[in-house]
Amino acid sequence: MAKRAVRRQARKVLGEDPVALVWCEIRKPIPTPPKDVHRAAGKGRLKPRHHWLMYVFGAVFFFVFVPAILVDMLLDRLSTRPKWKQNRKQQGEATPSDARGSGSGQAAAAPNGRSGSGKAAKAPRNPTNGIFDGDWDLTAGQLLLRWYGNSPNPKRLVMLAPDRVCVAASPRRRLSATRATDFRSVAELPLDQVRVEGAADQPRGYATFRLRFTDGSWLEVGDLAEPEDADHFLRTING
Repeated sequence: MAKRAVRRQARKVLGEDPVALVWCEIRKPIPTPPKDVHRAAGKGRLKPRHHWLMYVFGAVFFFVFVPAILVDMLLDRLSTRPKWKQNRKQQGEATPSDARGSGSGQAAAAPNGRSGSGKAAKAPRNPTNGIFDGDWDLTAGQLLLRWYGNSPNPKRLVMLAPDRVCVAASPRRRLSATRATDFRSVAELPLDQVRVEGAADQPRGYATFRLRFTDGSWLEVGDLAEPEDADHFLRTING
């Protein structure tokens, strides 16, 4: 359950006590918008900002471990070159009848006279990652374009007031969902412009809900923090 200090900050942001609140985040990477749309929105960040230790570990891996791996691969390859030459010589001495036999076996293995090298058809890609409706010019798309511009952390606090929905964020890279008290409002929408949808009895760890806007756009979020807050939030939007 969110701490008293978190609820105190929520009351300060809203000007009243929230009906329900929950920390959440987008469960998949934000899709890449068209360049002109991204430019018009100020070319904000589309990915979370990592902790500085991640960059240190990346540098150590690149300058220490990668050269060691490459040297090891090179030494292994040099030590096995004579075996490659021997195998190549043995293959060159194979009789034509052996080659014909192996070719006929491969042909028989391919059903309906087709070659076995055919590739399976790839499933079509979903350019939106299933997180929003796909129209960058509508409310959900514009909110996504500003998602990491307001905070480098992916977590957002969605608060329900009697007459509106407020999305808030903390400016910090790392935060505790139970103790973050520096969040501020990112967007506020009256209830006649947004509807919150989500099933009440969702399995813990997989719960999601949608912000559906009156212009037809929608945004799906998940990773709901704090079970008591999440359960109360989902029950409230279904009440």
